[in-house]
Amino acid sequence: MKISGYIHKVLKERIPKGGFCIDATCGRGNDTIFLAECVGENGTVTAIDIQQEAINSTCSVLEKHNIHNVRIFLNNHLNIDVYAAENSADAVLFNLGYLPGGDHFIATSPQFTIPAIEKGLRILKPGGIMSLCIYSGADSGFAEKNALMRYLKTIDKNKYMVCVHEFYNLPNNPPLPVFIEKL
Repeated sequence: MKISGYIHKVLKERIPKGGFCIDATCGRGNDTIFLAECVGENGTVTAIDIQQEAINSTCSVLEKHNIHNVRIFLNNHLNIDVYAAENSADAVLFNLGYLPGGDHFIATSPQFTIPAIEKGLRILKPGGIMSLCIYSGADSGFAEKNALMRYLKTIDKNKYMVCVHEFYNLPNNPPLPVFIEKL
């Protein structure tokens, strides 16, 4: 099973039909489609990405799958709070790193990601869940992973439960799935 499949399996149990979710880094649209299918026709998904290439790719995939319950915005995930009120989302997803097949110099960074996560946590409903898929390796991935791991320890344990999953038997710095539940 791919790591994205594992994350989807965990989230699928938590996202209600008719719900509202945010894909804070829509990339190629795979998580956006997953969320749209989870919430169904009566639910909504907001998808955000900083790159026009990602927006175009996501729109194309949504059109191919005839999905119409997604609003898409070209913006930085730092501005996630522009698109949702506090306590409104059932799930918020972040797939960190760079766009698959894209320019490695355009990547997420802790200076934007950490404040975006903080905003996303406020947007989550009680009982809602946030997923972070932290990619490390070449380029700037290790710096972001290290900063995020330090930050995750500071999240208020009385308001959120943070679970970090690690794949020990996979080579080459596999992505690190993190789930944060709002209590």
